[in-house]
Amino acid sequence: MAAKRPRIRIIVPMVWCAIFGLVGAGAAQPPVSSMGGWEKGGAYDRLYNPQELDKIKGTVVKIQEVTPLEGMSPGVALTVEDKDGTKALVHLGPRWFIDPKTMGIQVGDTVKITGCWADIKGQEVFMASKVKKGDHFEFKVRLTKDGTPFWTMSPEELAKERAAD
Repeated sequence: MAAKRPRIRIIVPMVWCAIFGLVGAGAAQPPVSSMGGWEKGGAYDRLYNPQELDKIKGTVVKIQEVTPLEGMSPGVALTVEDKDGTKALVHLGPRWFIDPKTMGIQVGDTVKITGCWADIKGQEVFMASKVKKGDHFEFKVRLTKDGTPFWTMSPEELAKERAAD
């Protein structure tokens, strides 16, 4: 019987380590979505329809932070006013991907924006794929052909897209 005791002493600590190891590993896992609701194929992304592209032109009158859908992380948006005084809210993308201070678009800029319209929380919103300013500046946030958000691309894919400009 004395020979069996050491086995129990070895097995019990191993069982405890296995149990606590699994619990600890589960707690250390990142959330299912680390993109804060901005992931490709998510509820917000599905509102973008690349088959219904449109263009708007106007002057940037405001740069603001928005939360498109409940539970999403903050995003960056522009308010653009056309020559008739009609204003449109233009969603660009997540704040963790777009820095309003360095994106190259400022209040007072005249811009041409390609994207599509979506009804978000009862409001018509323009979801941008690219913003053009003048003849030489273009700020892209989605692929025009299929609407893939730049923030969901791998670093290699993003570098390739930016190099193509």
